[in-house]
Amino acid sequence: MPTGGGKSICYQIPALAREGTGVVLSPLVALMHDQVAALRLAGVRAAALNSAMPREDRLEVERAYRAGELELLYLAPERLSAPGTVELLSQGRIALFAIDEAHCVSQWGHDFRPDYLRLGALAERWPEVPRIALTATATPETHREITERLHLEGARHFVSSFDRPNIRYRIVSKQNVRAQLVSFIRGEHAGEAGIVYALSRKRVEQTAAALREAGIDAVAYHAGLPAHERLEAQTRFLREDGVVVVATIAFGMGIDKPDVRFVAHIDLPKSIEGYYQETGRAGRDGLPSEAWLAYGLQDVVQQRQMIESGDGDAATRANQTRHLNQMLALCEGVECRRRFLIRYFGQDAPERCGNCDVCLDPPKLWDATIPAQMLLSTIIRTQRERGRSYAAGQHIDVLRGVGSERVTQMRLDELSTWGIGKEWSVAQWRGLVRHLLAVGLVEARGEWGVLAPTEAAKPVLRGEETVHMREELVSRAAGRGSGTRGGPGSGAKRSAAAAELTAEQAEVFERLREWRAGEARTQGVPGYVVFGDATLAALAVHRPATDEELLAISGIGQVKLERYGAAVLEVLARS
Repeated sequence: MPTGGGKSICYQIPALAREGTGVVLSPLVALMHDQVAALRLAGVRAAALNSAMPREDRLEVERAYRAGELELLYLAPERLSAPGTVELLSQGRIALFAIDEAHCVSQWGHDFRPDYLRLGALAERWPEVPRIALTATATPETHREITERLHLEGARHFVSSFDRPNIRYRIVSKQNVRAQLVSFIRGEHAGEAGIVYALSRKRVEQTAAALREAGIDAVAYHAGLPAHERLEAQTRFLREDGVVVVATIAFGMGIDKPDVRFVAHIDLPKSIEGYYQETGRAGRDGLPSEAWLAYGLQDVVQQRQMIESGDGDAATRANQTRHLNQMLALCEGVECRRRFLIRYFGQDAPERCGNCDVCLDPPKLWDATIPAQMLLSTIIRTQRERGRSYAAGQHIDVLRGVGSERVTQMRLDELSTWGIGKEWSVAQWRGLVRHLLAVGLVEARGEWGVLAPTEAAKPVLRGEETVHMREELVSRAAGRGSGTRGGPGSGAKRSAAAAELTAEQAEVFERLREWRAGEARTQGVPGYVVFGDATLAALAVHRPATDEELLAISGIGQVKLERYGAAVLEVLARS
């Protein structure tokens, strides 16, 4: 089931309905804390056990478990290997085991964690206890691995659609990526919460600083920061409105913030699975959200170099290359982005989704065979006539006839392909190199990423096969499917939840948000744990005046009615 699709409810309700405590194995402390806080506010007796807790808190949780006072207990998978954990679990009654983020058991997947391999032993130690495994990113291959490694051969399998129709997918060519990112956020998501992913720690910190300089409230998050800085960044992102976090992929798994309005990637993700999971952190509340990716030639070269120089064996490198090629196919393709993603996970999809850049602004294909032959000939001639090859930049200089001291020394200006492509810009040539790398006609080798033609290039050079590629689209701000984000005559941007409200309803919505922010600060929890934006929007539209009318609003149950009902009715009465 996709990220934000409701997987947690699939084990939370059975845990409440059955005798004993539901034990949830989840990989991240942040996820545990968020879910425990939300469950407690809903009246559920929930707790977590992790090594970061003070000893007295751990002892109290263990006591409550033994006494049967907990309905849900969250543990990290590695906790099962800690001394005394199995003995502790044996001293209480277990209602079920829930294995969240179950794709982590796949050794060939994008997020393998060795501790997950030990979870298969649960079937032997507690054969009578039901088990459920859940994930948002299972290809058919990963699905099989989960089944085998967790010994779930006899289990029923439930696979919902991987589609998240509220997310708009956009992929753009990387030019000045920081300027592009600032333009994207300020132009389309000003004041909204979002996540920006980068591959390196240095890039994370530099990007967060650039966003702050541009007036965007941004924080940095990566594993190299001190623990207190990571906690502060995560807490601000979760509990304050409109904060943007710039992070490595260490951030985000299980982050249960429903009002993330965009996820941006400024570096090419390593796999479709990783990209899909990361983009799925946008719009968990079902409101319009966006997945934005900028990538360029250097991304492709760097990732291939990282695979080549990595510690893995040949099989590992082949698997990493396969993942990268699939990601490139998504970026370079002219097929509906959503259709590509859904089919990747083994499901059928319509030809067009109507909510991705390809559907909204269909790219044009053109015959790039002659420029491809020019580039391939240049690579071959530098190898044959000068005894070496170069990275993309040097070959592009030859094609464009750009002189330099190095060109003169190497006598590259004497090559027959010198200057034959001067009518093309550097960006256009780099786009062609990127495309030829993506389709496997050239490869980048060694530390410097020198280009070399593959066997597949020979038919193109002989004129037996053609090369078609998409025209480079000028990056532009595409409007959302719902039109402008303000009310009639209003230049102010609205949150996604308020986009369809009248001016009067929007004012009520903003008063409710102010009340929620104060309540969340008082309790030390994220605002969405009190009420989600969709619930506030419904309150603004329907303006309930009694407890019975409040209970008819989605997101308000008996516990929250008792806790917040009087205060909400007071805010609505003043509006």
